[in-house]
Amino acid sequence: MSDNIKSPQDSAVEITELMKPINSNFSGKIHGGYILNLMDQIAFACASKYSGKYCVTASVNTVDFKNPVNVGEFLTLKARVNYVGNTSMTVGIKVISENIQTGEQTHCNSSYFVMVAKCENGKQNTRVPKLKLTTSEDVRRFIRSKSRLETNKQRKQAFSKEVFNYKEHLEELEQFNVAIDPKLLS
Repeated sequence: MSDNIKSPQDSAVEITELMKPINSNFSGKIHGGYILNLMDQIAFACASKYSGKYCVTASVNTVDFKNPVNVGEFLTLKARVNYVGNTSMTVGIKVISENIQTGEQTHCNSSYFVMVAKCENGKQNTRVPKLKLTTSEDVRRFIRSKSRLETNKQRKQAFSKEVFNYKEHLEELEQFNVAIDPKLLS
């Protein structure tokens, strides 16, 4: 077990890139997939910096696209480790666009990537340093990430094929824009 202890600030990574037409759609907005690619890169850099190990993306939790990003703007991505397990880390990422002419900044996107540290051969998971929480904001982010992971686990269990009973939800479906095949009702 690693005796290393690191703070979230020890994991902080920031990158800024000029948004070019090659990464845009027909309306001059940057493709969400391109932004996700940048987010995955900074999540890797952040988790690897924190753990000192090669890291892989285990899951991406909640990608909220709040505002579009225009060609010609700077895009800044800020990442830091918010939560650690034994071998995994939750990396919080904030994406901000900046209009070069006006300096106006806009929060465009937030997301949480769960990254796993790998040992030298890349096959087994390996332990990560303990996370030293030094501020109330560190504690809030840690607990929020822990809660998000627990909620995801509960949702997976509740909707697993082994335990889910669709008949319990048929009445609920009546309020939605769906048509239920009569065979399901019998």
